[in-house]
Amino acid sequence: MKSQKKGFTLIELLIVVVIIGILAAIAIPKFANTKEKAYVASMKADLRNLATYEESFAADSAGVYFSGSATGTTGMQGFLPSANVTVTATAVPGPPASWAAAASHSLTTKTCSSSAGGQITCT
Repeated sequence: MKSQKKGFTLIELLIVVVIIGILAAIAIPKFANTKEKAYVASMKADLRNLATYEESFAADSAGVYFSGSATGTTGMQGFLPSANVTVTATAVPGPPASWAAAASHSLTTKTCSSSAGGQITCT
């Protein structure tokens, strides 16, 4: 009777390692891009929320908008942005009075801006 050894050959193991390496090389950049999209989405959401706060404040203050800067720990006029996001609002004197805002995230170099018209642009 012959005794047979059970197990994988070195070639089979090397092929598996190469396949795993190829899959990792494809997947890692996609995950990095997903994180970047999440940071931009949180900045856009904060700018939309700020627009609501600005218009609500103006309705209660005879059409005057507020200015200031807010981070994830310190708010302005009741507005508190997401973690790691800094939002800066600027009141633009009129007539008619208006406002503009910019948002930045501490974990990305991209920034987003918005105005009273509601258009949000990110670069």
